[in-house]
Amino acid sequence: MSMQLLGHHHVILFVLLFWCSIVTETKPASSSVLAPPIAKLNCMTHCGINVSIPYPFGIGPNKDCYFNEWFQIDCNESTGHKPFLRRAQMEVLNISIDGTLQVKSPVTFFSGCKGKETRQAPNLTGSPFVYLDRKNMFTAVSCGRLATMRSDENVFHGCNSTCDDQSTDSATYRCGTIGNNCCQTTIPPNIGVFTTEIQPRDQLEGCNYAFLVDQDWFLKNLSSYRAIQGMDSVPVVLEWNISLDNTSHKAFEGFIRRSVGVYDRRYNYNDSTPYCEIYNATTSSTYNQSSVHCFCPGGFQGNPYLLHPCQDIDECKLNRRMDPDLLPTSDFSSSAICKNFVGGFTLYSNVTRVTCSCFGENSWNCYYKPLPSRIRTVLLGVFMGPGLLLLLVGAWYAYKVIKKRKDIKRKEKFFKRNGGLLLQQQLSSGEINVEKIKLFKSEELEKSTDKFNIDRILGQGGQGTVYKGMFADGKVVAIKKSKIIDEGQLSEFINEVVILSQINHRNVVQLLGCCLETEVPLLVYEFIPNGTLSHYIHEQNEDFPFTWKMRLRIATEIAGALSYLHGAASFPIYHRDIKSTNILLDEKYTGKVADFGTSRSIVIGQTHLTTVVQGTFGYLDPEYFQSSQFTEKSDVYSFGVVLVELLTGLQPVFAVIGSQEKERRSLATCFIISMEEDRLFDILDARVVMEGSKADITTFANLAMRCLDLNGRNRPTMREVTAELEAIQMLIEKSSNAQHNYNGVELSSSTESASDTGTNSTSDEF
Repeated sequence: MSMQLLGHHHVILFVLLFWCSIVTETKPASSSVLAPPIAKLNCMTHCGINVSIPYPFGIGPNKDCYFNEWFQIDCNESTGHKPFLRRAQMEVLNISIDGTLQVKSPVTFFSGCKGKETRQAPNLTGSPFVYLDRKNMFTAVSCGRLATMRSDENVFHGCNSTCDDQSTDSATYRCGTIGNNCCQTTIPPNIGVFTTEIQPRDQLEGCNYAFLVDQDWFLKNLSSYRAIQGMDSVPVVLEWNISLDNTSHKAFEGFIRRSVGVYDRRYNYNDSTPYCEIYNATTSSTYNQSSVHCFCPGGFQGNPYLLHPCQDIDECKLNRRMDPDLLPTSDFSSSAICKNFVGGFTLYSNVTRVTCSCFGENSWNCYYKPLPSRIRTVLLGVFMGPGLLLLLVGAWYAYKVIKKRKDIKRKEKFFKRNGGLLLQQQLSSGEINVEKIKLFKSEELEKSTDKFNIDRILGQGGQGTVYKGMFADGKVVAIKKSKIIDEGQLSEFINEVVILSQINHRNVVQLLGCCLETEVPLLVYEFIPNGTLSHYIHEQNEDFPFTWKMRLRIATEIAGALSYLHGAASFPIYHRDIKSTNILLDEKYTGKVADFGTSRSIVIGQTHLTTVVQGTFGYLDPEYFQSSQFTEKSDVYSFGVVLVELLTGLQPVFAVIGSQEKERRSLATCFIISMEEDRLFDILDARVVMEGSKADITTFANLAMRCLDLNGRNRPTMREVTAELEAIQMLIEKSSNAQHNYNGVELSSSTESASDTGTNSTSDEF
């Protein structure tokens, strides 16, 4: 039965293609008569003779002619009527609408080059331009020297040359990573600034120089690499993109492609609307730090950044200039008849017809069929109508049945691959609290997240992406979509389900259930609306003061949760990744511990020995890093770093202000040194100093100091940490009550809580 339905399905597809070919044959061709515009109305399109200036670039001073000041082109007598990027001060050689730009970049000469000055490439940091790694090569001409290229991210790339007086000076002869009298190497991606050096500098002999160059230009235009010595600059290729902000994104909003996958136009030939792809979008309401690249659909040409309809390419005029190997079939000679239609073309020979639609430059999707006579075409069109209708109904029914069976098999496959059998084993063994864990359907979660729309993203991390889900009954949840994992990582995913099913604590994020019938596993948590503790520590504002009492309360809550995990749970649980970004705040700004993907349940009296050290730099226990042995005191160390963050407002790893080399330091090390040198109050957050008493702050700092002891045995347990934090809270409350007593009458004193702050934060973070 299944084979019959499948056969009918193929027949129907053949008939549909034939019927569509009849309609296409009678459809009038459309082709472009005038060249498509490249710039905005009343804006210059060229500078000089050969350089065209397409939008978003534009020749100033009219600001409407270019996207922003980075794309402004100077072209006047002062530049010799040559195009220059106004801000970057680089001469433009060519602009391509595909996102590349060829400019001139200086050759860096070193000592021994008479009449030459040492110039470095311009700094493009903060601009929409980066040096394109796949087009450029770093090249150095020297004898037995190491040439290095250093980017602003401290990434070093370099090559080494040898001395050979007998070698040829050919541009391509042995000029590799280790070459004779010259060397070449690739560059890292996404760099906007770099400097070049040849080592050792104090021993250079002769003329030595280095440069970044367009590799294609270097090979095609130079007979010898020595020719560069007579030049001051060489071509390089930059990659450009349009960065959006909250204002400019509205112009592109209707053209941004939201769908996932390949842009498929096989059944929509005449759609000339340009489309744009968006990258690095952050939230549902803003496009900060995001960029777009725009394209014309296949078979069309024009400037998509003008957001006007693209123009059809008349392939029939281009085919005679095409390489014969690019033609759809060798059966078509130069005498074949070509008819253009919007988005593609059709070729006719005596007995065969081929219809092709374009998906890109010289990329065709073609299908063939015999060319029927006109009478036969008319008869087929008249008598096949009723049969076609019945076949369509049958094909639709067969398609629905087959699709449903495939969906069921696919879900079963995903369920097994995502650890469903392992989860069932845990359920049967009683390790998971069945009453707390619900198995959700994939359709239910897709509907709640609008098919996992990027506008619903709450946050992204090393283990996956978290989406905001809204069910039909109004309940809001957070859905964690894990990254694609192999079978060796399935135990970590199931481990998180097992761990969270055992935990029942008000300061631990509650797991509601999971879904295993999708391509990647999904976890469903309670929704925590007010973001992470890290956000409030490091991005403070006057509208919502993060007070000393709030910091102390949240620290006490999290310490209590960790104390529960270490000692009060059925099996001790080590979190293994305590950090401020894994501490969430609910609607009342109560702290909750999250992200148990790397946690472990430990048999009492044992430690956990790992083969791979896991954790976050800045929070990682040095003792665990050296021994690979994780204990409860490793969590204590990480929590100590969080306490120091609350005190200082600094990042766990921070850049030293005023340092020329972008020096970075560990917050824990800096805090320990400050305590030992009695300089604690020099590094504290201003609000902590202003609101807390010196005694309370000192007690808090001494507790953090003990948590950060390099010897794990000397650190307190989380139970002891909780007790000391609660003691500090009690002292503050007694002091506060004493200040509100007057003449033996106690005045009402509101206990500080997040709900009293008067803020209505709606941060959609998990």
